[in-house]
Amino acid sequence: MAVAEAQLYAKVSNKPWGRSTSALLEPLLAKGFPAHIAQKALVATGQKTIEDAVKWLHSHCNDPSLDDPIPQEYALYLCPRGRLHSRLQDFWRESKQQCGKNRAHEVFPHVTLCDFFTCEDQKVELLYDILKQVGDRFSQSFPPSISLTLHASPSYLGFFIDGSQANVLKDFAVAFSSEASALADCHVKPSLKQFHLTLAHRFYPHHQKTLEQLAKCINPGEPCQWVAALYSRDMRFVHYQRLRALFQYKPQNIDELLINAGDLIYVEPRQQSDASEGWVVGTSHRTGCRGFLPENYTEKAHESDTWVKHREYVFDTASRSFTKTEKEPNVKPNGEAQNLSMSRSVTNVLSLQQSQSTALKRGVLVMCHGERVDQVFGKSWLQQCLTADGKYYRADLNFPSSLPRQKDNMKQFECDPPLSCCGIFQSRLIGEALLDQELTVSYMYSSPALRCVQTAQHILQGLQLSQKVRIRVEPGLFEWTKWEASRAIPNFMTVAELVEASYDIDTSYRSNFPLSSLVPSESYEDYVSRSSAVIKQIISACPCKGVILIVGHGSSLAPLTRALTGLPSRDSRDFAQMVQKIPSLGMCFCEEQKEENKWQMVNPPVKTLTHGANAAFNWRNTIMED
Repeated sequence: MAVAEAQLYAKVSNKPWGRSTSALLEPLLAKGFPAHIAQKALVATGQKTIEDAVKWLHSHCNDPSLDDPIPQEYALYLCPRGRLHSRLQDFWRESKQQCGKNRAHEVFPHVTLCDFFTCEDQKVELLYDILKQVGDRFSQSFPPSISLTLHASPSYLGFFIDGSQANVLKDFAVAFSSEASALADCHVKPSLKQFHLTLAHRFYPHHQKTLEQLAKCINPGEPCQWVAALYSRDMRFVHYQRLRALFQYKPQNIDELLINAGDLIYVEPRQQSDASEGWVVGTSHRTGCRGFLPENYTEKAHESDTWVKHREYVFDTASRSFTKTEKEPNVKPNGEAQNLSMSRSVTNVLSLQQSQSTALKRGVLVMCHGERVDQVFGKSWLQQCLTADGKYYRADLNFPSSLPRQKDNMKQFECDPPLSCCGIFQSRLIGEALLDQELTVSYMYSSPALRCVQTAQHILQGLQLSQKVRIRVEPGLFEWTKWEASRAIPNFMTVAELVEASYDIDTSYRSNFPLSSLVPSESYEDYVSRSSAVIKQIISACPCKGVILIVGHGSSLAPLTRALTGLPSRDSRDFAQMVQKIPSLGMCFCEEQKEENKWQMVNPPVKTLTHGANAAFNWRNTIMED
């Protein structure tokens, strides 16, 4: 058990359990569920219906923490509805698309009234009563509209609430926290700082101008109905990452996790040391079970996606009521919206930006090579393919049909492996997808590693650019040499050998980073410095408009693109873990903003390529043996 979890158990294990008068609890007890587990199910589903609680209980029948007495954490937020909410959703979506995800995207638009506090399961109903009573008391004094003032700084963008309106919100928060602390035995702290509605937080400074431009398109005076809403979260996973399953995965081994499409998974980055490359260990939000799962079956989710909404109080000058469920079905809890019309002002900004981008710009597309043969068959793959007299043969259909000729021993391929047949297919598929998007590739660069040269070759074939764009083999693009198992620089195929093997190589290209400049077991700082220097050299050598396509390694994406966009290098301590998450043909795309004399990371021109594993099959052992 982790230290943090042990501390949580210590806090709650000695607390007495009271009785609940919930009308929903009795039917669950009649079904034979223990009282504390039934109460836990009701709280986990927001105490809405018996059906929801029963479904939760069945899903968590194998949850090892089902009997644990750890309560939920609760927070009270003031949330907008109506047209203002729609404009905020527009901003959320467009800021994420143009500037990438920042901390504000983790939670829906809100003003914090009371930050997270714990409450025992059997006392949660008291919070519902307190919210209604305090809401009724403040319903007449609650302002009919709230004035929002835009505030911007290099790391924060949001609306501030000042004056008498802020005082009413403060009094409401204090009243709720006081009564909750007294009646429900909770330690609730009201928010006494500047009330604010965050638009963006912890973003890169060079995105500030774009974010401000989008924020100024929001009219804070739009009609709005304000709602005080009570949410809960599982306190055990506060600092975990959230993933959403894109596909179903059925376990092949006992330590693997069953996931369905749409499942949310809690993942602790610091607990991934036992996970193999491409896998993570996580806990299912739906079932509470823990196990390994393929990371490429998932995408990142928002923090609030796993929260539960309990009750809300609607401040409405026409009709003030207390409701149990969300009345805006088109709004998702992560702050995204379905079928929302964009405000005219935001549309105008986007149209202007799109018209400016219609002219051909310079772009840099950096991608990892395709599936390499040793990734599938292990480091000893070549031994599986050599006859007694040292000739190559295809031991599996995923082995390449042949190997290119080398002047030296064929053993050199162990340190410089080729693509598998699936890797060749992947590369050509990406090229065809880029062709469908009418991407104009003006230059092609490749690491000297054979797998990268082959990836570049087959991408060009998919783009129908064979013989039209030639591959510039750049030794400076080779991966971090510290990761070379042999602790030596591989003997790559020479340019002459590659040409003889019918690869479209630019024989006139001369690099500023010859092979002799690569140092075995270089430091992380030296690798980052090399990557920064090589991307600058490539940019200066490619003045024509269009895309510079660079095929490198998993370790290439961050150093090359961060140096190009002016971002600091990643910390060396989390670099390896980050690289493990980059799949075959994983890519990043940077676009030149010439008028601002900078490069900006944008969405790649094509979607990612996701597929499952296909294990070796022995029909005799599987079908014939009893």
